[in-house]
Amino acid sequence: MADLGDFEEFDDGADADDAGAMTAEPDGDDPPDADDASASDGTNGSDAVDEFETVDADPAGSDRGIGTVAVSQGLRIAEDAEDSCVRAYITAGNRSSIRIGKYLLVPYPDGERLFARIAGLEYAQEFHADDATEIHARRAMRQDGIDEADYKFLADLEALAVLYEDDGELKRRMTDRVPKPQTVVREATDTGEIKTGLKIPDDGVFLGHLSVGGEKVRTSAEPPTIDYRLKDDYEDGDPLAFRHTLVAGGTGSGKTHTAKNLLRQFLDEDRTYRMDDGRQARPAVVQFDPQDEYAQMHDDNDDLSDADARRYEREGIAHGGHDDTIAFVPKVGDATYATDDHRAEQVEFTIPFSMVRANEWLVAGGGLNDNQYNGLRLLLDRFFDQYGSSGTYEQFMTFLDDPALREELDEGGQVHEATFDAIRRRVRGFGNVFDQDARPITEQIEQFVRPGGMTVVPTYHINDTRATETIVLAVSSLLVDQKLSNDPLYDRIKETPVVLGMDEAHNFLTDAESAQARRVIGKFTDAAKQGRKERLGLFLITQDPQDIADSVFKQINTTLVLNLGDEDAIKSVNIPANLESKVPYMEKGQMVVYSPDNSEPVELIGLSNCVTRHD
Repeated sequence: MADLGDFEEFDDGADADDAGAMTAEPDGDDPPDADDASASDGTNGSDAVDEFETVDADPAGSDRGIGTVAVSQGLRIAEDAEDSCVRAYITAGNRSSIRIGKYLLVPYPDGERLFARIAGLEYAQEFHADDATEIHARRAMRQDGIDEADYKFLADLEALAVLYEDDGELKRRMTDRVPKPQTVVREATDTGEIKTGLKIPDDGVFLGHLSVGGEKVRTSAEPPTIDYRLKDDYEDGDPLAFRHTLVAGGTGSGKTHTAKNLLRQFLDEDRTYRMDDGRQARPAVVQFDPQDEYAQMHDDNDDLSDADARRYEREGIAHGGHDDTIAFVPKVGDATYATDDHRAEQVEFTIPFSMVRANEWLVAGGGLNDNQYNGLRLLLDRFFDQYGSSGTYEQFMTFLDDPALREELDEGGQVHEATFDAIRRRVRGFGNVFDQDARPITEQIEQFVRPGGMTVVPTYHINDTRATETIVLAVSSLLVDQKLSNDPLYDRIKETPVVLGMDEAHNFLTDAESAQARRVIGKFTDAAKQGRKERLGLFLITQDPQDIADSVFKQINTTLVLNLGDEDAIKSVNIPANLESKVPYMEKGQMVVYSPDNSEPVELIGLSNCVTRHD
């Protein structure tokens, strides 16, 4: 194939004679015309050469913004966002810095501004030409760069809000007006404009810094980053802490790191919540810990530098180990809890069998149908009527081994003998859980629930899955029952704001068909619905959000989604499609926050350091 760039060897097919004729000197009898002579030597009948005046082609002034509003493909704002069409032409010098997700401002003539997000980017031809050809491709392959002037670069804008001033205060409203054609579009770089446009509160519980595509949004302020916080007051309803939070992320996504940083903010010494009697009370955090990680919150993170600490102080971020952290260790059989991973105080406890009286499903074991479950309730009622609240699990098993009781209930039509046998089989195997050699949890409530205190319930040392489930559900149900009760046994629980954290929540709050599972889910659904009124907040952490019961999931107001690789898990968290597609590509610590009552859905980057110890 001929070399497209080797034009020196081009042959037009003319023969040598023709070439000679074309280059022959004019006949001496025909002198060249004067005009021809002057044209040939570049003069105008004299020795002087014409000099053309040069003109400065640089435009006056300087460019503002990154481009202008374009109308070539329409300009429309509609009630249905899908029918809106706002596009911006981006000038050549700005194109390399433009990314999907960036926030822009389009001013109106009266001073209001359209706050928008880049939802799409497109190159279009400036001049119509077919560039899908061999000659275009080969020519481009030999060039050092691309001439941006040959193309139009257009950005599709998603209109989010209109910003306006009201008595000197910046406010937002729905997009109700269209910008003018050729209006200059600029990048949003003011913290106040961005926070107002995205409806992000100025104060509250710190989560992270606003980001786009994994890069923090930078402003002209100091600090240049934009902090994202959850509402923590009563101005616009109840604090979001009591409207429940879900942290979802796969292994290695940083969900425990993120959860620790968030829980530490709840424990800030200045954080209080108003109770029904008018008191301001600090919250108590109770965290169930399957991997023995959260008791480390007692200790400082030695990797935090003085500069980090000063920066956190400036931004109002609580940091450092929380001294009032206690590990309440469940006593289960011969299992021992021995750790040097933290310096928190350790207190043993056991689950008294008396707690089963109000929550019979704790001893159901799983798999009971409705008929068997009703039979279990009848048996427990008879047992506690006979033995009182001091009745133990071992006494209950002896009670069930009585053949006379089995015969009596069968003959009386209360519990069929086959049902009785099924119940007795199901309730076996809890001898290592109830009434162990430790103080009952019911006798340690004052220490277990402490205003401003962090209580961790580790279960890593328990090898029996059923025992772990029973302990977690028993303790959490105790808190829920007392919070929802109109006549509580433990005023400390009722009168203290409680954040109830549950790691690997999918193991305890999953949908199931058994009678006892339905009662567990019903209890926590009620807790979620009434939590805001009773100052009870659920803080659920999971890598399988799709397994959490729908009735509980629907009550969650704030969802933090870190990297998830499972498609079903991503679909289950119900975040907007434009953010959903980014979840599998998020690096450690990156997250999407979906909290409709707090802000628009946004991307965040959490703190690179854990504010407490985290090994």
